[in-house]
Formats: sequence, C-alpha cells, structure tokens
Amino acid sequence: MAAFYPPLSPFSTGLRCRCPRCGEAPLFSGLLTVRPSCPSCGLENGPLDQGDGPAVFVILILGFIVVGLALWVELSFAPPLWLHLVLWTPLIIGGAILMLRPFKAVLIALQFRHKASSDIELLRE
Repeated sequence: MAAFYPPLSPFSTGLRCRCPRCGEAPLFSGLLTVRPSCPSCGLENGPLDQGDGPAVFVILILGFIVVGLALWVELSFAPPLWLHLVLWTPLIIGGAILMLRPFKAVLIALQFRHKASSDIELLRE
C-alpha cells in the first residue's frame, strides 16, 4: 500500500526549497542541483523539469528593479559610468543567485502539483 501524502502548497514548499510531495527533505543537493530523488519520501525528481522558466522570471523581475534604480540614481545624482558598474553588478549577481533557487523550486512544485508531465502522474500515485 502506497503512503498518503496530503497536497501541499507549491508556494510554501517551493519558497522553503523542499520536496513538492512530502515537504520534508531539501529539494536541492547543491546551489541549483536538484536531488535525483527525495530521501524522505522517495519521489523521483527526474521528470520534474522546469526548463528556462525560473531564469526568465528572475531576469524580468531583477531587470525591472535594477533598471528602475539605475534610472533614479542617474537622474538624481548623475554619477560617473564606473560608479554604475560598481553599484549594479553586485546587485545583479547577488540578486540572481538569491532569487533563482526559490523560483526554480516553486516552478518544480507547481509542475508536480498540476501534473504538467505524463511521467508525474505515475509519481503521484
């Protein structure tokens, strides 16, 4: 008899970077490397492929924030170009690293929840 796993919120499990089925074990084994399977419930993470979706969301959101801030700084203070480079490069790199992991986990959890792949149907049973 298979174990029962109640449906979990994809956003709570995704933002905590936890397994989309049990919500217990970490989803990642490295910075962005998805574990092959969940050590807690045994969910095979192979079919859970999020593609380029997380990167697109991070680029759009981070680009909106950085361009807005850079425009405000330019119009308010008119700093030299090198100062823009010093200000925005660490923000872009740090923001991308911090945002990519939870976005990737949320999209994996949403894909699991909504059975976006035919292979996931077999995993849910």
